[in-house]
Amino acid sequence: MENAIKVEHLSKEYPGFALRDLSFLVPRGSIVGLIGENGAGKTTTLHAILGLIRPEQGRIELLGRPYDPKNPAHRRRIGVVFDECGFPPHLTCAAVGRMMGLVYRELWDAGAFAEYCRRFALPQNKEIRDLSRGMKMKLSIAAALSHRPELLILDEPTGGLDPIVREEILDLFSEFIQDERNSILFSTHITTDLEKIADQIVFLHGGQLVFSQSKDDLIYRHAVARCTSAQFAGIAGGEYLRRRSLPGGGQELLIADRDAFARRHPQVVLDRAGIDEIMLFYVKGEEK
Repeated sequence: MENAIKVEHLSKEYPGFALRDLSFLVPRGSIVGLIGENGAGKTTTLHAILGLIRPEQGRIELLGRPYDPKNPAHRRRIGVVFDECGFPPHLTCAAVGRMMGLVYRELWDAGAFAEYCRRFALPQNKEIRDLSRGMKMKLSIAAALSHRPELLILDEPTGGLDPIVREEILDLFSEFIQDERNSILFSTHITTDLEKIADQIVFLHGGQLVFSQSKDDLIYRHAVARCTSAQFAGIAGGEYLRRRSLPGGGQELLIADRDAFARRHPQVVLDRAGIDEIMLFYVKGEEK
């Protein structure tokens, strides 16, 4: 399968933090969510992919070749949106469209930008400083999409937005990958958004990769087993991934294969494991 992003053995060190030996893929035509607690290394990873920082080690390919941020032809194939609007606050939406037309020239689709603005109800003559956070994010996404990129890289694009605005943006992301060539990598703390649209989840913890896995495998095959002390005594360590002790001596277990566990232990209660709960098991839970 062709990949939009290929990260191999990426390492970057700062005082008090290190991103170590990180490898993962973003297949063409997919949406990949990058998750982890604050300080896990998500933004460092995105900055390294975009050439904004220089890693000590590793290789990064975007759209089939090493990414060169100084190469306009390569840079124009990528749309980038950070969690804060990067346009000068005194500009209007209309002025942003004119400015981006000068930057991208023949690649800029003024008609597409106008349509995104209409769809998002962006006021054309209102200064960016007077827009809500949701409107600023919509403007950033409209601008990123209107030079027809093949890859979107986004840092917390739905953070702090109300559910209606988030739903609009997620619908747009789903449309963007419908041709099965365009791809998205985005970091977020809102894992329910990923449960709606992501194909794959990359989970970082403490600067290291915990897993890169299909979202469907995560939420449909994983489960949380809630068992008494007596039930736990009959469960082998290889049957669960992580555990958490409950008041009174019981245990909660993160299970990787719900059906297989249920066949072996039909008396144990199994609940669905969402992405948030899976993260909590790895961050706060105990190993076998």
